[in-house]
Amino acid sequence: MGKLDRRIAVVTGAATGLGKAIALLYAAEGADVAVIDRNADGAARTAVAITQQGRRGLAIGADVGDEAAVDKAFTRIISEFGTPHILVNNAGIATVALLENMATAMWDEMLRINLKSVFLCTRAVLPAMRRNRYGRIINISSQLAHKGAGGMAHYAAAKAGILGLTRSLSYEVADDNITVNAICPGPLDTDMKLPPEWAARKQNELIVKRQGRVEEIAPTALLLAGEDAGFYIGAVFDPNGGDIMA
Repeated sequence: MGKLDRRIAVVTGAATGLGKAIALLYAAEGADVAVIDRNADGAARTAVAITQQGRRGLAIGADVGDEAAVDKAFTRIISEFGTPHILVNNAGIATVALLENMATAMWDEMLRINLKSVFLCTRAVLPAMRRNRYGRIINISSQLAHKGAGGMAHYAAAKAGILGLTRSLSYEVADDNITVNAICPGPLDTDMKLPPEWAARKQNELIVKRQGRVEEIAPTALLLAGEDAGFYIGAVFDPNGGDIMA
């Protein structure tokens, strides 16, 4: 018996990296998993890997910052899979620029992908979760939401916004047995690459002096997705290699 038997999960940004690791761990624990990513080919590969574990996998190529695309994706998921029990808002991008040099388009794109997508995907799934009187919403933020970083004001602002959304939404949905929590990973070894000099400086700040592995973060998402996570409300988890110790 897996920890997520008979559960239906949706993971955004799961073509690669942390999202893929979470999706595959959920499948290993018995969940059927729908994968949403604008990298449609990568999403399809993740879905194939899910089916190879004996679970249903569904790949949807979509931009989670686009309202129409999100609504269409969740309509399809609910039609083909049923009501999701778990939503992981993981999709995100990372860019670097000093604020005074930052184009408005860069700022807008960061908030669209990293924050607006959380709002859109959560809003799309909430009515079904409410009807089902059950839900686990897990938002992937960042340790930079706590401390900020030079050259990444737009990223830190978006990720801090996720924490405010997480806590506020918790008040709105707890009565329907829906929990909302956040994970703030430190720097991870993924395809989301930052300028080498920035990444090296950041890594040197960490107590462990290395980037994290996605396999070290995914178990936190498994904990929050499970039946026994009902007392975690608006919580923020910080697996970050010692960058932030609260």
